[in-house]
Formats: sequence, structure tokens, C-alpha cells
Amino acid sequence: MDITSDSHSQHISRQFNHELEDLKNHLMAMGGLVEKQVQDAVTALLEGDSALAEQVSRQDEAVNDMQVKIDEECTRVLARRQPAASDLRLVLAVTRAVSDLERIGDEATKIARNALALLEANHGNKGFVEVRHLSERVRNMMRDSLTSFARFDTALALKVVHEDEGVDSEYATAMRSLMTFMMEDPRSITSVLSVMWVLRALERIGDHANNLAEYVIYLVKGLDIRHVDPDKLDEDALTRKR
Repeated sequence: MDITSDSHSQHISRQFNHELEDLKNHLMAMGGLVEKQVQDAVTALLEGDSALAEQVSRQDEAVNDMQVKIDEECTRVLARRQPAASDLRLVLAVTRAVSDLERIGDEATKIARNALALLEANHGNKGFVEVRHLSERVRNMMRDSLTSFARFDTALALKVVHEDEGVDSEYATAMRSLMTFMMEDPRSITSVLSVMWVLRALERIGDHANNLAEYVIYLVKGLDIRHVDPDKLDEDALTRKR
């Protein structure tokens, strides 16, 4: 059975309803914090803002604390309520999603640290065009994956899944461009490697956003699409798989 945003409001226990809604709200709050981390980390790099980069690094502890608290909430719900069907899928999806959000926070911290290294090295802006373009696509993936989770929107989740392939392609093109630049100017190797690590972090953030979208499809449709060719996935295919 598919679920909708109203599916978790049909319990006899009103307290159980609140607990499930709290799980979802806390996940969205964590997602908002992590989304801002990524935005601030990229801004710190592109604008040469060392104070902002340091702020992003300090936020990592807050993200970790949120993961622990939400995991504890999920454990309590599983132990006390023993949820079934769509309620169980919600709890499991939240547990998996917070792990990916924590890892996105880690990648944002890596971007911030590389931004500081590039500022110290007076790198200039080589590779920043690639960073800007890739970061915009990845941040859109993050926004859409979180929105799809909030709305139980499988169509939007599928859009994120399909976008991941484009991000991977753009990442590969950017890396080839920077490798060519390093070969032409060996003096740039150290600083360009830092930019490449930033691009790698962005690509990984895209992967985690893709995971979030896949959890939405699991939550709503009860389907695991992790190893399914994205080209074979659309709303009709999800319906046929039920």
C-alpha cells in the first residue's frame, strides 16, 4: 500500500502520532542544518571567507549530536511501539536518512577545510567555475530530496535519482580538466588537488542526496531501488513493481 502524508495520523494512540511526526520534523531540522553547512562551505571557498569556513567546521559537532538524538528516538519508538507496515518503514527510513545527512555534514566540513588550505596558499580561483556549477546541481538535489521526504513525493524523489547520473558526468569532466591543468603547470599541483578534493566531496554529497531520494521511494512504495538501473525507473515502473 502506498502511503501519503496523512497515512501516519490514523493511530488509536495520539501519542504515537506525535512521536512519528516528531521523528519526521527532527529529520527535516537536521536536513536544514546540513543543507546550510554545504551552502556556507561552498560560499566560504568561492568568496575567500575564512571565518565562514571555520564556522562550518564547528557546526559538525551539532550535526553529530542531532544524529545521535534522532537515532535514540527511533530506537525508543521501535522498542515501545513495535511499529508495522508503513510506520516501520518510516522509522527505518529516518534511521538511514540521518546517517546520510551526517555524512553530508562531514563532506561539507571537508570542503571548508580545503577552503582554508586554499586561502593560506593564495591559490587564486582555478577550478572555481567547476565548483560553482557542480555545487548548484548538488544543492538542488539535496533540496529536492528533503522536500520529497517531507511530502512523501516519489515523483520528486525520482527526479533526484535521475539527476545523480548528470552530477557524476559533470564531476568526471571537471576532474579531467583540472588534471590537464596540473600537467601543464606542475607548480599548481598542491592547490589544484585541494580543489579536486572539494569536487570529490560535492560528488559524494550528490550520492547521499540520491540515497535520501531512494529512501522516500522505499518509504512510500515499499520498494528497494538501490540496485535498479535509473533509466528503467519512472512512476509507471514503480506502480508495476508493487
